[in-house]
Amino acid sequence: MLKGFTPPFTPRGTASLVPPPPWHYAGWLLNVDFECDAAAAARFVPAELGTATGRGAVHFADWQSTTDGSELLDPVRSQYRETIVLLELRRPDGTAANFCPLIYVDQDASMLRGQLQGWPKKMGSTWLTRCLPLDHPAAAPLRAGTRLGATLTVTERRLVEARLELTGRPGRPLGFLARPTYGTVGWADLTEPGQPPALRYLRPAVAGRVGDAWHEATAQLSFLEVPREELCELRLRAATDASAGWFAMSVTGATPA
Repeated sequence: MLKGFTPPFTPRGTASLVPPPPWHYAGWLLNVDFECDAAAAARFVPAELGTATGRGAVHFADWQSTTDGSELLDPVRSQYRETIVLLELRRPDGTAANFCPLIYVDQDASMLRGQLQGWPKKMGSTWLTRCLPLDHPAAAPLRAGTRLGATLTVTERRLVEARLELTGRPGRPLGFLARPTYGTVGWADLTEPGQPPALRYLRPAVAGRVGDAWHEATAQLSFLEVPREELCELRLRAATDASAGWFAMSVTGATPA
């Protein structure tokens, strides 16, 4: 019998791209809140989940992940970077939440983990300034005046640029750090190629959150035109808040919206 949680399915199952949860993550994040056109944002958000507010967030993340700790001994399996785009929405019960329409990652296992959770990942190259615990010009220390940058490139074209400057004051959790986040799961069936996939909306089940020492920043944010990409259609207006810091969490599964 062939075994595995995800393809490839093999006699021992150890070649499976993604093992079952829990999946543990820890990383360094640059977070930028933004305002965009509310009507444009509404086109990205399923009406049954809520109403787009015209606000959102971008997270630039440098992650390390593991299941049982073995991946930490083989860093090529545990480390990756990604850019997460979220839109704020008002749920039917009046509470605030996020919807994830777009997310870009540079590692295949992370891409599949995300798609299983409803985070619609595709390939992209993210780079972001790291703050290191040293008092040195190359360390970008966590203090007022330190400048940080982040970029996302998709199909070898620059899609997102961000510039942050630390204020020296405590920051706020933004985006998925502050509100529950929903995403979409849907898989095409090639036995019925003329039919679109049935979509489901999930919220990842998150436990073991660690990290609340966010550092406030001011920010500039740009969404650039790239063929076939739709991010610019949000009609970005301005960055409104930003923060930087470390965060960890564990994903144990997912629940329906």
